[in-house]
Amino acid sequence: MSAAVAPACVSDKSSSSSVSVLSPPSPQPTLPLSRYESQKRRDWNTFGQYLRNHRPPLALSRCSGAHVLEFLKYLDQFGKTKVHTQNCPFFGHPHPPAPCPCPLRQAWGSLDALIGRLRAAFEENGGQPELNPFGARAVRLYLREVRDVQAKARGIAYEKKKRKKPQQQIQSTATDTYEIGNHFQQGVSGQSSEAKRAMAVGNSLGGGGSMIALSVLN
Repeated sequence: MSAAVAPACVSDKSSSSSVSVLSPPSPQPTLPLSRYESQKRRDWNTFGQYLRNHRPPLALSRCSGAHVLEFLKYLDQFGKTKVHTQNCPFFGHPHPPAPCPCPLRQAWGSLDALIGRLRAAFEENGGQPELNPFGARAVRLYLREVRDVQAKARGIAYEKKKRKKPQQQIQSTATDTYEIGNHFQQGVSGQSSEAKRAMAVGNSLGGGGSMIALSVLN
């Protein structure tokens, strides 16, 4: 009886140890995607669906800048930006006072941001930068044309953002006087010892002392 039980005990220990070794690690919590990453993933899935619905279906490896242009024009049917024609009385009016039958289009800013996300997604999914269809010259020219047309039609000027200069702080009169005193202090190295002593006294007195030093130099 005891001999039959012993092997069973050994097998139980070995099986328990094997289970502990082969047990999978606990899954690590995944961080939520940022707004940009989420939008980029949705845009990439949308473009993939467009390629699958293309007639005939188009593989990503055969996609060119011309197909990207087709995709952008396809998206115009879902646009919400009114683009006035030249025959419209509100052409060039940024805030038309009444409705008009002009078509709705995708805004230039939305298309430009979309192409930027798709260009990054293409390379992240294994595409070569030199073969990126979203960076093709035809796509860049199309976006520039859309920007110019919408700017004229809507009366909106698209200008490059200028780098803002730091706001100049307004200094007090005492500070200005102190800086003037320091400026003239650098020029008294060749002056007499009396002038130097007067400058030192002026610096110790602050704003009013600087005026004393200036009068000595004059």
